[in-house]
Amino acid sequence: MLQISVAQRADIISRRCAMILGGAAAVALGLPTRAIATPFDTLRPGLDNTVSAGSVPGLVALIARGQDIWTHVAGVRDLDTGTPMRRDTLFAVASIGKPITAVAALLLVQDGVIGLDDPVDRWLPELAAPQVLRAPDASLEDTVPAERAITLRDLLSMRMGLGFILADPADSPIAAQMQKLGVAPGPRIFGGDADTFMARLGSLPLAHQPGARWLYHTGIDVAGVLVARASGMSLDEFQRRRIFEPLGMADTGFVGPAARLATIYWRDPETGAFDVWNPASGDSFDVTPPFEAGGSGHVSTVDDFHAFGRFVLDGGVAGGQRLLSEDLIAEMLTDQITAEQKAASPWFPADFWDNHGWGLGVALRTAPEGARGRFGWWGGFGTSFWCDPATDTVAVLFTQRMMGGADDTALSDDFLAAAFGES
Repeated sequence: MLQISVAQRADIISRRCAMILGGAAAVALGLPTRAIATPFDTLRPGLDNTVSAGSVPGLVALIARGQDIWTHVAGVRDLDTGTPMRRDTLFAVASIGKPITAVAALLLVQDGVIGLDDPVDRWLPELAAPQVLRAPDASLEDTVPAERAITLRDLLSMRMGLGFILADPADSPIAAQMQKLGVAPGPRIFGGDADTFMARLGSLPLAHQPGARWLYHTGIDVAGVLVARASGMSLDEFQRRRIFEPLGMADTGFVGPAARLATIYWRDPETGAFDVWNPASGDSFDVTPPFEAGGSGHVSTVDDFHAFGRFVLDGGVAGGQRLLSEDLIAEMLTDQITAEQKAASPWFPADFWDNHGWGLGVALRTAPEGARGRFGWWGGFGTSFWCDPATDTVAVLFTQRMMGGADDTALSDDFLAAAFGES
């Protein structure tokens, strides 16, 4: 446990919370410099106060409308060293990397390698002819054959039949076995290689029939393995060649230099003190991982995610060149989850499905009327990425404080409301 409390750190943080990476520094880094000097400037005091009050160690915010970009930087990258946050700080972005992996898979669809509704068995033989639990809480031996094969659409819409099981492992044999094998969704990335990950998944029955229920996370990690096997490259290499380089996302991947990585913290709910979850020079994110987790393993910057959001908002075009077809972008941003499936697939907060859907690798806003059509997601390490076609806006907020729960989005909710003109 860190020996200095949040309150004792406040003066360290507050001295740095106005350190914004501005004109000269941005030019030196080759970052976009056409700033919005607009109503978004009213957000600066609130973001600074969030840091100085000890809610988060630091943050980087970006709002872009068209070619106009507004940014704000506050706080520190690391509490022990007091190293100031910078606009180009690298963050472990967790689940907001899911749409990147979805785009990688859709590029294979565009290439004719696989169809969205084709079985994945050819590249993922571990998932061929799966068995399915007779009931979600049944023993692992109480199974029936799958009614059909798992498809790529199942993976990207997270309806493959395995994922985050909302049940106490003591009452759920499948949840307990996923934990035992190290393949249960969570903040720790699987420690073995992709073949071991798939072998362990393949040893499990499915919790639900393919396509029947939405279960968070696992399908996107599996889709990343499919991309690597079908392309003959590592997932990182494929994404770098086909997505990151064309979009100018020079700082995105599965590993980054410790000198630029933000330390990840979690907050003790009893004391309010921050404890290190993953140091910038720890055993992940600054070394090449054995498993490139397409659903949670990326590191990136706010500017790179702006470039990615711009690409999707522009219908698959970047730098004047079409990289992904309009039809596939439209499919990605189409709600794949039926009303019946939403009713049977609880998530956080409890009313999540009242105003959200799920496309291919990304969440969609379905209500209220003014928010309909927005797409994006949150990352469990404190990152937010949402885009609004109606206002042509990309909004990115990166912090390095882990969510205390799956619905811990209050800071980003306020930020997004302001970014999209709701407050």
